[in-house]
Amino acid sequence: MLLEYATPLTFVALGAIFAYSFYAVLIAGQLSLGQAGFASVAAFSAAALAPGREEVGEVPALLIAVAIGMTVGALAAVVLGLPTMHLRGVFLAIATLGFAEAVRVVLLNSEWTGGAQGLAVPRILTLGMAWTALAVVAYWFWRMGRSRYGRALEAIREDELAARSMGIDVGRHRLAAFVTAGAVAGLYGVLFAYYVRLIAPNDFDFAAAVEGLVTAVVGGSTMFLGPLLGSGFQTMVPEIQRAVGVEAGWIRPFLASLLLLVVILFLPGGLASLLPRRTRMPASSGKDDEDGDGRSHLATRRHPGAGETVAALTALGKEYGGVHAVRNIDLEVRAGEVVGLIGPNGAGKTTLVNMISGLVPPSSGGATVLGVTIGRTPVHKVASAGVSRTFQHSKLFNRLSALENVLVGGHLVSRPTFLRRLLWLPSARRDEQAALEQAARCLRRVGLADSAGIRASALSYGDQRRLEIARALASDPSLLILDEPAAGMNHVEAAKLSTLIRSLAADGLTILFIEHNVGMVLETCTRVVVLNFGEVIASGTPEEIAADPAVIEAYLGTEDDEPVTGSIAEGTLADPTGGDPDDVAPDAVINVHPGAAGTLDPPDTTPRNAT
Repeated sequence: MLLEYATPLTFVALGAIFAYSFYAVLIAGQLSLGQAGFASVAAFSAAALAPGREEVGEVPALLIAVAIGMTVGALAAVVLGLPTMHLRGVFLAIATLGFAEAVRVVLLNSEWTGGAQGLAVPRILTLGMAWTALAVVAYWFWRMGRSRYGRALEAIREDELAARSMGIDVGRHRLAAFVTAGAVAGLYGVLFAYYVRLIAPNDFDFAAAVEGLVTAVVGGSTMFLGPLLGSGFQTMVPEIQRAVGVEAGWIRPFLASLLLLVVILFLPGGLASLLPRRTRMPASSGKDDEDGDGRSHLATRRHPGAGETVAALTALGKEYGGVHAVRNIDLEVRAGEVVGLIGPNGAGKTTLVNMISGLVPPSSGGATVLGVTIGRTPVHKVASAGVSRTFQHSKLFNRLSALENVLVGGHLVSRPTFLRRLLWLPSARRDEQAALEQAARCLRRVGLADSAGIRASALSYGDQRRLEIARALASDPSLLILDEPAAGMNHVEAAKLSTLIRSLAADGLTILFIEHNVGMVLETCTRVVVLNFGEVIASGTPEEIAADPAVIEAYLGTEDDEPVTGSIAEGTLADPTGGDPDDVAPDAVINVHPGAAGTLDPPDTTPRNAT
């Protein structure tokens, strides 16, 4: 019975291996169509250079051919990848497709390949060999999935900017994924050649590339079994046709196209997304969980001592087409401070923290953050120095669970485990467990331990904001930048967040955060900086800021050229010009919570428990 289906089962294995070459880059968010080119170069190179089976025997000949093919495929991927890794989406697809077609045309017009007639290759590959090769490839991607490297690729796929801010070198990881795709495609090319007996350049044409991509997409790029599921469906449909006596050749492409449409519309993760994704949340172990030896397996960084300079900005400015978003900012942040950055919408707050975190290069002036010069340093290296942040609009890895999001956040302090996981070394398990415990601590710190297994996209907006903070904490930062962390939170949630920020500062963390909830800022910060029209208009303690006329005017405006009097609210005093849903009218006077850090009116000295 098995021999009767030996050929289709062999093609299931070959199709899955080819689909894995697409999976290797899809998991990193790349759309490449160059794998057919890698496979063809590898197949013809191996057929021409490998010794014959009469010289060394069948199995050694095949192994040598595989080694040659995978090496050639990987080298071709490096040659193509270096100049194209800055491309994204359809542009990368077009560039790689052009490479594959160029390779096909060259091979088609070369004498040593036999041209259109093809090149004869002995049949050595058997069903068992094909499935053994597939098992090795599947094992590679299985062990990669739970490693630091695998999580980094998934993070890049979900949100490249957030991945960079977590300290992930996106360019290096994308190139590594591309080289893996080249090697796997090379393996497919050699196995295909040593099974079909006669290979021609047109065996690796555009149609072959599209079929490999469709197989990978239908199977799914969110789990390592995806390519196998896709290949099984693509290959077995014609066999089922023949078994039921239907010979219509259009059924297979029709069903494949229909399934692809269904997957894109209803299962963006492919067939593999129907399989549950297991999330392991380590159990709490009390004090040992907080301070235990799990930390010893994580990388350590030196944090600045209290009072040391963490960030120094000198005449920092940013222009966009002549518009000064930020100009002449002089600011120094010292270790242990909680610095609040407030101001009306459009004042340049987010632009400023984007420059501090390395996302945006300054147009003028200079800045040094944790010893790193901003503007000439890639984002991931700024993060490596000890800067971690959240974003104004949540940038979570939506298809990953809350725990997996925080694990990615610990990229910089966790150790590489992929190669050790391939060998099942105990040290890899210890390091992965340490990373899990670190992620669990961060989730518990923000109150999300019970949501560890929930996808980030399924969390409430407030929980998503807290998850971003947990992810930022996972890297053990020296400087934590929070961009409107209380946005969308009610007053109870904002109060809890304020308590959390103060507790983090008590642990020695330096915090710089933007917030429109001015009452929360005044109660939380040790120093407040006020921006308006891209310039610093005030800087000082919460008490000084609350009484500053320039701040009152910036927030409450003027009436008949006279400043409008008012007081900063408990809760949110939103920018009156920014269209915030909690806007406060210019003539509003809002009482301060008794004992608040500062007010625009003289503070009420009535005790909190007075009636």
